[in-house]
Amino acid sequence: QVQLVESGGGSLQAGGSLRISCVASGYTYRMGWFRQAPGKEREGVATILTGSGSTYYADSVKGRFAISQDNAKNTVYLQMNSLKPEDTAMYYCAASQNSYASRPALSPLRYDYWGQGTQVTVSS
Repeated sequence: QVQLVESGGGSLQAGGSLRISCVASGYTYRMGWFRQAPGKEREGVATILTGSGSTYYADSVKGRFAISQDNAKNTVYLQMNSLKPEDTAMYYCAASQNSYASRPALSPLRYDYWGQGTQVTVSS
């Protein structure tokens, strides 16, 4: 069992930057960030393989968001730049201890553990 705790959400204006964090309580193979806006499905944003550091991004955030990790702290970060109102959502950290390689890269089905979420609100 892995517990995930997110932090760092907040409210800001469009064009600003924000970094959110997620601390994992144990070993992970892959970690990711997802987001869900009211009335919309959960959307995969970015993933990272904790061993190799390999990353993958949704097209909607490519070039603006960056996922990174500090293995010593068991922490994954999501740096969000050039934020837009459409980035407003609850952001969830997710983790898995297995590959699930046959599943799509940003599919929630690749993850077994989820955090409680941190709210990011971007105003125009």
